[in-house]
Amino acid sequence: MKNHKIEFRCTLYEKKLLKVKAKKAGLTLSEFCRKSANEKVISERLTDEQISLYKMLVQYHNNFKSIGNLIKKRHPDLYKNVYQTADEIKNHLQNFKK
Repeated sequence: MKNHKIEFRCTLYEKKLLKVKAKKAGLTLSEFCRKSANEKVISERLTDEQISLYKMLVQYHNNFKSIGNLIKKRHPDLYKNVYQTADEIKNHLQNFKK
């Protein structure tokens, strides 16, 4: 139960900046200040464009893995390059989550 109130002074610019950052994170101003005071990780919500790009990269990764599996026995050198490309895409996907 949150029944204690804390107030602090800031400039108009700082208040607007806090509101913008809170909105990007999908939080209220109070939640944003509370999380930042507790040194919790605050991540921004993904935009629709970022979500569609993430899905597209996942599909590309799956496609490259499938292609690599198809040519594994016939073209071992090409297979290694295709798998390397798929691994690079996977690394980008893992960085995307952060």
